[in-house]
Amino acid sequence: MGSHRADRNQPHAHAHGHGHSHGTGDTEFEVPPLPRAVLLAVLAAVAVATVVGVVLLWPDQHRADELKGSVGFAAEGVTFPEATVDKVLPVCPQDGPDSEPDTSTPCGQIRATVADGVDQGTKVTVDVPPEVSSAGLTPDDRLVLLRTPGAEGQPATFGYFEIERSSSLWLVTGLFALVVVAVARLRGLMALVGLGVAGLVLGRFAIPALLTGEAAVPVALVASAVIMYFVLYTTHGPSLRTSAALAGTLVGMVLTAGIGWWAVGSAHLTGVVDDGGRILSTFAGQVQLQDLLVAAVIIAGLGVLNDVTITQSSAVWELRAAGPGLSRTNLFTSAMRIGRDHIASTIYTIVFAYAGTALTLLLAVSLYDRSWFALVGTEEIAEELVRAFASSIGLVLAVPATTAIAVLTVPGPRDTLTW
Repeated sequence: MGSHRADRNQPHAHAHGHGHSHGTGDTEFEVPPLPRAVLLAVLAAVAVATVVGVVLLWPDQHRADELKGSVGFAAEGVTFPEATVDKVLPVCPQDGPDSEPDTSTPCGQIRATVADGVDQGTKVTVDVPPEVSSAGLTPDDRLVLLRTPGAEGQPATFGYFEIERSSSLWLVTGLFALVVVAVARLRGLMALVGLGVAGLVLGRFAIPALLTGEAAVPVALVASAVIMYFVLYTTHGPSLRTSAALAGTLVGMVLTAGIGWWAVGSAHLTGVVDDGGRILSTFAGQVQLQDLLVAAVIIAGLGVLNDVTITQSSAVWELRAAGPGLSRTNLFTSAMRIGRDHIASTIYTIVFAYAGTALTLLLAVSLYDRSWFALVGTEEIAEELVRAFASSIGLVLAVPATTAIAVLTVPGPRDTLTW
């Protein structure tokens, strides 16, 4: 990430050395040695601390594997064969409370053919919930059945378990990857690689560490730092511009963690709002669910935080190249005007994303005979609000932090830019 002086005879600021460029055609100029050394030293120190954190917090894999198998999912001998849908019977009509149920016409069932296992080819009829009958299943769609072996000499029984969706999910995933690479090309490919690494960090480090009772907030911060170091440098290239964005991202992560910790504690959130929380509290009592909620806030804000910090760093770089005579104060002010526009649109992204994922919950709690102001205080709604607002506050504060770091890194108005 060293500096390379471009040809001074060039009429514009588009040199192609690797010192500060994170893509072909990016603006480049020579950064003074002191701010470059300070920025890289700080990032190197954080990187070392992150590696130490990974070593200290690395989970006991044997213990994690034991916990993963501690919840009995099905009785011994139960299997889950796939079946091909032959016919979907309509949803049963809703009868009045005093009427006798009509059993003359079969309904609320699916007729299928077992597609694998010892009963392959067997025709079965299974009862399904109304929402499954209304899900748009057609012949040749696939189901997953629950097969319970019969008593000695008796045939096995079958029940509905779930719709088989893996083929559709793989198709959507492939389409997503194709569109990203087709439009963003190399940057898109590297973004997909970054997603893969993020999944690996979460699956191999963060989740087992959390499951075995390691401190949730440090685990989330360490995992997030590993992800951000890799994602930013591989997607945007190793440059001082990217380094300034990374520094702002790390500041935003710490601010989000502090705000989330305070908000969860002051609101007395328990972290137990669904079956997942209840299962954890029963079978993995070492997991502190309040801290886990703070960790979720940190990880949930990473994507948007990365977006605004790289944008702010790039804005400062381009503004400095376009206005070499701008004072640092004016440079900061100009970049913040861009940042404020970005903040406004990004806040909508965060809040609407949380509202969309919680839409079913919002509809369900609205059925209660209580005002919206009273419902806001329920655990379910309060948890979503804390997630959205804590992430948003960290995001907003990361914008001036990143801008200030970038402004202090680029040359001042009296320094000679390389044109």
